[in-house]
Amino acid sequence: MLYHLLYPLHNLFGGFNVFRYITFRCLGAIVTAFLIAMVLGPHFIAWLKRHQVGQVVREDGPESHFSKRGVPTMGGVLIISSVLVSTILWVDLTNKFVWLIMAATLWYGAIGSIDDWRKIKKKNSKGLSARGKMILQIAGVVAVGTILLNQPGFDTSLSFPFLKAFKPDLGIYYILFMVLVVAGSSNAVNLTDGLDGLAIGPTVVTSGVYLIFSYLAGHAGLAAYLQIPYVPGAGEVSVFCGALTGASLGFLWFNAYPAQVFMGDVGSLAIGGALGVVAVIIKQEILLVLVGGIFVMEALSVILQVGYFKISGGKRIFLMAPFHHHFEKKGWVEPKVVVRFWIVSIILGLLALATLKLR
Repeated sequence: MLYHLLYPLHNLFGGFNVFRYITFRCLGAIVTAFLIAMVLGPHFIAWLKRHQVGQVVREDGPESHFSKRGVPTMGGVLIISSVLVSTILWVDLTNKFVWLIMAATLWYGAIGSIDDWRKIKKKNSKGLSARGKMILQIAGVVAVGTILLNQPGFDTSLSFPFLKAFKPDLGIYYILFMVLVVAGSSNAVNLTDGLDGLAIGPTVVTSGVYLIFSYLAGHAGLAAYLQIPYVPGAGEVSVFCGALTGASLGFLWFNAYPAQVFMGDVGSLAIGGALGVVAVIIKQEILLVLVGGIFVMEALSVILQVGYFKISGGKRIFLMAPFHHHFEKKGWVEPKVVVRFWIVSIILGLLALATLKLR
């Protein structure tokens, strides 16, 4: 919005010329989203407390988590609101990619909000059924995929880190791959959100890395030099990523141990879905496995635990899944688990950036 309102005035005042630069608008989106989250956070948390929108804790979870019962949840509404308002303020509103990402964010957030609200109303940890949640998630991916595939020149081939020449084209089956990426990312972030600040930390790293990749993907010269897919218009996606980075930092202020608010499924499903769609649009889907390695690890720990439990007749690989609970059971205190997972996430983010040169 600011781009459309102020940049046309650059002939009257040269300072408005900065609004043409995506880098400036990315920084603006980061700061704006952070400030919105910081200013509205205390008021929103107080509102959640007044309306008794509190966390429901699994009975079979770690005993140390029972104290979290009743802590305000559905804080993801704060994240989503901060991201969308900041994005609309700083992005070029004619960009179709950004509108598509925002729509997907709202769709996945709506799924999560229904799930959260059912848990709160029933006062147990069972919200939407796994089947119902997956159907809604897949419906969102199919809608996004159909729109993308109808965009002129949309590339259905895959780009692999470290392998510049290997680019298999999936054609119409790309939508099936999108389901794996977007729905998988959404559920992976959801599974990671089990400790104070655990999910939002890697979100900052992942969104920050994709901010850089989005900018590069939208710049023909840099994309050619770095041998990554060039996607016209993808540069504006970096503004959305900047807003997500800023909103996540603002939310972390209140979500850090001991958490004043949890993001809930409304936040985790929306964040994962948004990151998945960003990865698809800028043609860095496989990179999400690396930069979002914490999310992948958490999801795999659940899959392996459940699979091995069924195959072995009741045996377990981990003391408890998702993976972060395994370390809690081993005696690690919650802040130590969280900070060490953040460290791993930062290292993975740096490795993801290194792929720009190692091709």
